[in-house]
Amino acid sequence: QVQLMESGGGLVQAGDSLRLSCAVSGRHFRSYALGWFRQAPGQEREFVAAISWDDSTYYAPSLKGRFTISRDNANNTVFLEMNSLKPEDAAVYYCAANTRDTYYSGSYYSDEIYNVWGQGTQVTVSS
Repeated sequence: QVQLMESGGGLVQAGDSLRLSCAVSGRHFRSYALGWFRQAPGQEREFVAAISWDDSTYYAPSLKGRFTISRDNANNTVFLEMNSLKPEDAAVYYCAANTRDTYYSGSYYSDEIYNVWGQGTQVTVSS
């Protein structure tokens, strides 16, 4: 069974950077589509970024340019680099994987395509 574990969250000041990591168990990491979502209190979970098995990347339009997703296939890890953080970026950040459809090539923006989720890591941004 594939498991995901996020790390790297914390309390930062506005304008700071933070790098989230997500360690993924499983033998077929290279074939997984991977995504990051976030959920702020009282709000719905929203798409942040995704990366395909062949390293194509996708971003929420409002975050493109500040956030960067990447993957390390040798170490079964996906990263989210967040720069110029704003108070409105504060949320629980979740890592997600599509392990059902290896070499997936559809849309990456919906949370419905991801079948395995991490427990989340809190990001707090003070103004």
